[in-house]
Order: sequence, then C-alpha cells, then structure tokens
Amino acid sequence: MGAMSTKEKLGWYLGALLIVLYAVLPVAYIVSMSFKSESDLANKKFFPTQWTTENYSGIFAGSGSDLFLPALRNSVITCLIATLIAVVLAMFAAYAIARLNFPGKRVVLTSALAVAVFPVITMVTPLFNLWRRVGLYDTIPGLIIPYLALTLPISIWTMSAFFRGIPWDMEQAAQVDGATSWQAFRKVIVPLAAPGVFTTAIIAFFIAWNDFVFGISLTSTSRAQPVPAALSSFTGSSYFVQPTGAISAAAVIVTIPVVLLALVFQRRIVAGLTNGAVKG
Repeated sequence: MGAMSTKEKLGWYLGALLIVLYAVLPVAYIVSMSFKSESDLANKKFFPTQWTTENYSGIFAGSGSDLFLPALRNSVITCLIATLIAVVLAMFAAYAIARLNFPGKRVVLTSALAVAVFPVITMVTPLFNLWRRVGLYDTIPGLIIPYLALTLPISIWTMSAFFRGIPWDMEQAAQVDGATSWQAFRKVIVPLAAPGVFTTAIIAFFIAWNDFVFGISLTSTSRAQPVPAALSSFTGSSYFVQPTGAISAAAVIVTIPVVLLALVFQRRIVAGLTNGAVKG
C-alpha cells in the first residue's frame, strides 16, 4: 500500500477533527454551564459571563450535598463491589470455556452475549416487584445483583478471548513441576491473563457507573440511590428554577473518575483489547 497523498492526509485530519469536536463540544458545554450562576443560565453564550464555583460548593457543602455526597458514596461502593464480583466470576467462567471441552460451550458464550445486549428496561418491572417482596428494594445489595446482570455477561465474553490466547503448555509445565491445578491457575494463568482481567474490570466498572435505569427504578432514597439517579432529584432554589448548574457540576464530578481511568490506563486498555482480539 503506497503512502497517502497530502490531500488524503488532510481529509483524514479533517475527519478526525470533526469527530473529536462532535464528542468534545457537548462535554465542554456542560463544563461551561457548571460555572454559570443561576441568573447567567439564560445566557445563550457558550462561556459564562462571570465564572463562579457556587454550583460546585452547593453540591459539596450546600443544599445539594445531602443528596449528592451519599449518592456518590453509593455509586462507588456498588460499582466497585459489582466489578470485583463480576471479574472474579468471569475469570473462572472464561478459564473453563477456554480450557475445557464440554457440550454447550458455544451456547454459554452466545447466551452471555445475548444477555449483555438484552434491553435493561424489560428486567426492571419484575425486579421491582420481587425486590419489594424480599426486602432488597432501596438497598446496596439490591443494586449490586442487577449490576452483575450488566457486567458479568460482557466480562465473560471479553475475558474468554484472553484466556483462549494463553499458551497452555506453561500450565502443563507447572503441573509437571509439582504444582496443583489451583496453583498452576493462580501462579501461571492469572498473571498471564492480567491485561485481560484489568481491561475487563475497567469496562465492567464503566458499565455499572453509567447505569441509570436500575438506579432510578430500584432505589428511592439516599440510602442506596446512585449518582445518575440522584441527579434527577436535584431541585433549584425555588419551584420555578431548574437546577441546571448544579446538575452540570455534579455531572462533571462523576465524569472525572471515568476520564482519569481512561487516560491513565489508555495504553493498557488498548493493549489488552488488541491482545484478546489477535489471539482469540
């Protein structure tokens, strides 16, 4: 394949620039609104007339802190626990799928993919009724279990690609040297699959962190309500005032962890996904 001409390079650069602007401009506008005062929100200009941090102080120390801070705590707890459980279970399931030959193995993978793309809204009503009966409504465990339905299938599907690319001769060599199956798995297979496990954990965390449907449907108070659901409960200084600035500030705060994870571990995520795609 020959080198691209200057005109082709310019076309690719312009296309990439348009995609970046399309993705970044809405986020930049939300950041801009988070620094606008209540009286300045009607201003149609992109940037605030006068920059202010009152929206951020409001959600951390003002009237919105009673709603935002517990919701932030709930999101961190539920997402971390759901991610940990999903990754551990997916690791064993992916190992079995990649290492063992058993009837229905392809059905398991297909079912996991089908559940991953299953419409979440269809599960809400049955779960709502069931959770109310068994006492899991508006609780942290009542959110973690549905989050597993979101994170576990895609974790199994993603991680199985990494385990299929592992050279099993190393596991057999460890067993020849006297290691048990569990020791070979823990000391040989898991370290080799670490990039895939790490990538899967980040993807699972993103999925749980961004959930809104389960959060708004299976919780009702600050006892377990996550941030995406809590944002819909924000109120302004009066009944006729929309809390746009406070919601924008809260949205910026909850986006920061996701952006930082993506930036800090960008190389590892890309390397892990590429490794699984090539060897799987």
